[in-house]
Amino acid sequence: MLVDSLGHGKGHGHGESGYHVPTMSTTFERSAGVLLHPTCLPSRFGIGDLGPDALGYVEWLAQAGVTWWQVLPLNPPGAAHSPYSCPSSFAGNTLLVSPQLLLEDGLLEPSDLADAPTFPDYTVEYERVIPFKESLLRRAFAVFTSSPPMGMDVELDDFRERHRAWLDSYALFAALKAAHGGDQWLRWPEELAAAEPRALAVWRRTHEEDVAFEAFAQFLFFRQWSALREAANERGVRILGDIPIFVDHDSADVWANRELFLLDASGRPTSVSGVPPDYFSETGQLWGNPLYDWSRMADDGFAWWVARFCHALGLVDAARLDHFRGFVAHWQVPAEATVATNGAWVAGPGAALFETVRERLGGLPFVAEDLGHITEDVVQLRRELDLPGMAILHFGFSPRPRSLFIPYAHTVDLVVYTGTHDNNTSVGWYLEDASADEQDLFRRYAGSVGETVHWDMIRLALGSPALLAVIPHQDLAGLGSDCRMNRPGVADGNWRFRITPWMLDDPIRDRLADLVWTYGRAPEPEIEAGEGET
Repeated sequence: MLVDSLGHGKGHGHGESGYHVPTMSTTFERSAGVLLHPTCLPSRFGIGDLGPDALGYVEWLAQAGVTWWQVLPLNPPGAAHSPYSCPSSFAGNTLLVSPQLLLEDGLLEPSDLADAPTFPDYTVEYERVIPFKESLLRRAFAVFTSSPPMGMDVELDDFRERHRAWLDSYALFAALKAAHGGDQWLRWPEELAAAEPRALAVWRRTHEEDVAFEAFAQFLFFRQWSALREAANERGVRILGDIPIFVDHDSADVWANRELFLLDASGRPTSVSGVPPDYFSETGQLWGNPLYDWSRMADDGFAWWVARFCHALGLVDAARLDHFRGFVAHWQVPAEATVATNGAWVAGPGAALFETVRERLGGLPFVAEDLGHITEDVVQLRRELDLPGMAILHFGFSPRPRSLFIPYAHTVDLVVYTGTHDNNTSVGWYLEDASADEQDLFRRYAGSVGETVHWDMIRLALGSPALLAVIPHQDLAGLGSDCRMNRPGVADGNWRFRITPWMLDDPIRDRLADLVWTYGRAPEPEIEAGEGET
């Protein structure tokens, strides 16, 4: 059952009537967005969370006339703390649970937070944050177990019932993984790795409290996120989420649904995902995710994907489909390969998947991430589905040949970005990545002398014909390459950036608000009955 922003069952989705998703032109009317993952928000607890600072950020966006807050996947981070390598595509990132809100709920005492470590303001030290946040969650669970706040036990029971389809297997998987020192599931005892029902039932009974804790932590995340999303919507800010096409092998998704993936008898992938050589890497990118058995998925009407999309749209108002071209054809690499060069394009489900999803949801509120090696059949599918694609300004200033990402070539069916989480900041791009010819064309096009590159780039994005223009917050603050979110192909040191209060000061907000209004991206003021009559 699809879940609304408050976590209440809507009774829609999965073929039930009444759930209508608007088309592209009504979902993404001319508007502006800002890209910032919640982990990047200010907080004295070492990582951004869903508490007061998140609400303050929503209010800041609304005051700037910004109507879309784009976030990265909200799932638990996996290898190297990446939100794109998750142990579940349904579970939430419990590192985002706000200790302050737990205090207000009566699940923590002031003394629990009084001795919080001192964390750096500009970066997330996951090595220290993870044990600290988990200790707080376990204290909250102990309080709940002994004396639950009024009504919360009923809320938890309701949550567990509505999310049973994924929550039971995830809570068991997470507890098993913790009990085995974080080892991959292939390294667990054979009967547990194989998810044999009898062995799992015995393990669940003997570790009932550990499994219950994992479910409780998920309840806290969904409860806090739902309240934040509701507050954002009330202020005219919608959430643009992110759905990675692939899932991690070491995940509850694969462990509990092995028949849906291309695995051998032992559960190991027979081939893995990646992309061929591109802008980011001369040898391509070897992602290593297991690949879907698309024919098997088609046999049951893509039920897993329908459930995934329904679940995602219970958390966000629209979503970016990462690596959209993989739905047309994906780069399949032998499992034993060490680089992605020796791969081949293999057909994906194409329109059949999305026709099924549209029938179940009533629409497709998605953005197609159509970057990289894009063929005509990918463009054709995107347009057939009425999905906006993406344009990245950093890629737009090659003098010869001219790029389709240069603003004069933009079309209305696009979301334009100065850069994304995978790109350098605009200042970093100009100073470190752009060639002399690119710098020259950029200055000519923007009428710039190169002193305020970030605002010049923001102006070009907001002035584009594209329906939606999204600005990474690092560009609003004029930050350099040391503040980028991710370096594709580099395993360590990513996903750690955080903003600080000066990056939210009034002059930045007001300058953004002026440009959003100037380029016709501010929401129209509501006219009360009787106004405007002559």
